[in-house]
Formats: sequence, C-alpha cells, structure tokens
Amino acid sequence: MSSKQQQQQPVKRVAIPKSMNFVLGGTAGMAATLFVQPFDLIKNRMQLSGEGGSVREHKTSFHAIKAVIKNEGFRGLYVGLSAGLFRQACYTTVRLGVFSSLFERLSTPDNPPSFFMKAGIGMTAGAVASLFGNPAEISLIRMTADGRLPPDQRRNYTNVFNALVRITREEGILTLWRGCVPTMGRAMVVNAAQLASYSQAKQFLLSTKYFKDNILCHFAASMISGLVTTAASMPVDIAKTRIQNMKIIDGKPEYKGAIDVILKVARKEGITSLWKGFTPYYARLGPHTVLTFVFLEQMNQAYRRFMINS
Repeated sequence: MSSKQQQQQPVKRVAIPKSMNFVLGGTAGMAATLFVQPFDLIKNRMQLSGEGGSVREHKTSFHAIKAVIKNEGFRGLYVGLSAGLFRQACYTTVRLGVFSSLFERLSTPDNPPSFFMKAGIGMTAGAVASLFGNPAEISLIRMTADGRLPPDQRRNYTNVFNALVRITREEGILTLWRGCVPTMGRAMVVNAAQLASYSQAKQFLLSTKYFKDNILCHFAASMISGLVTTAASMPVDIAKTRIQNMKIIDGKPEYKGAIDVILKVARKEGITSLWKGFTPYYARLGPHTVLTFVFLEQMNQAYRRFMINS
C-alpha cells in the first residue's frame, strides 16, 4: 500500500475507558454547576412560591434575584452549592457514564444508534443515575429553599453532609429517597430529551457544511438540547421540588405523590403554574447543558490527545 493510500485510510478512534467516561462526565457537570448554581436556587424558590395557596412571593425571576440579594446578600445566590456539586458528583457521573458506555456498545463505525435508541439510552441512564443522586437532590432542594422561610422554621443545614446526617437522624434514612419516583420520572424525561437531542443535533450540524467538531458545534447542539429539555420536563420538575421540600404535618404529608402535586398546582394556582420558573429553569438548564457538554467534549479530546494519543 502506497503512502498516499495509507494517508487516506480513516484513523480509528480509540475508545475512552468506561471508568473514565464516569469520571469525565461527573467532573464536567461539577464544573458547569459552579456557573449556574444561582439559577438553580432561583428556579427552586419560584417553584415553591405560592405553595399551599399562599401569596406568590416572586412574580418574575428578576424579582426573585433582587429579593435574595437584598435579604441574604450576594452569597445567598450560592446557598446549597455543596449540595449542587455533590449532586453532580453522584448523578451526572453515573448519568453520562452510563449513557456513554451504552452508546458505544450499541454503535458501529458506520451505523450510530437511531434517535429513538438514543432516547431509550438516555432514559435508562437517567433512571439509574437518579437513584444515586436523590439524597443529594433532596439536600439541594431544602438548602436552596431555606432562605424563604421564617427564621424559626428554617432547617439551617451547614453543608450537604450535615444535611444528609441530620435528615437521616431526624427523619429516617428512607427520607433521603423521598420523591424518588418523580425524580426518576423527571430524570427519564430530561435525559431522553437532553442526551438524545444533543447527540441528534450534533449529528445533524456535522452533516452540514457549516460546522466542524469544535466548540461552536458543541455550543449550538447544546442550546438546541437545552430548549427541548426545558419545555418537556418542567411539570415533572415542579412536582419533584415540592415533594422533596414538603414537611410532615401531624403525621400526614402535604402531598400524596407527583400526580397530586400537579393536580393541586393546576387547580389552585392555574395550569400555567406548572411552568412556573421557566426563565430561571432554562437559564439554569440551558447554560448547564452547554457548559457540561462543552467541558465534556474538551475533556474527552484532551484525554485522547494526552493519555491515549488518539
């Protein structure tokens, strides 16, 4: 074979070890959380605003941000950061690791998985990851919601590990998995939409003459993915948020389940309230999707370049 023919042969990309898929995925998610934690806090505050028929605390995202800074200082926007980082370490590590592993297993050089197969892989990854991430999720919800309560009703967790220990001691270890069913439902919706739409959008963009496999392509695919995911997952997310933040009053929980939350919100606050906090939700999910995948793609490329010379 001539040197010219050798140059025309496609270079086979060496797969990243499965263990590193988990590590790189979690690291990318944690890096993205450092930028979007304030939006997560505002989203949670707005989803809890008006709960139980009370007066809605925040009419807009900007009003919520202003109120947090005024009452709690700028650092108040980063309350719960330890829980957010721990959630990414648990949830995103497993989510992207499982997705990458299944994607590679079901792919061939000339035949990547179909869109529906990608969606199925994403749902599987989300369901598995949510089981690992639920304790951190419930800690995050409670820590970000604490500042909206009167001082005598606040839980005052100092960090995510303090929250996990106190929840276990005061309410029982099973409380760490409260809301696990709607969390799994949300995760399945989010991952089916996010991971599948990102992969599909990237594949489409690369098929055009305008994009190459670089940061611009990753950014555009992530923005498309974030928009699809936000529209699909908000009703399930508000159900999850309220269940995980609820208190047991006289031995009775405030909500019986996700369907009960959705029905009560729709009846008492209006059907559009199921999308309450849309702006901060997208402001959080969109950039987080962008940053996670951009960081992940760059980490994957760096790992191949420096560790396996691919």
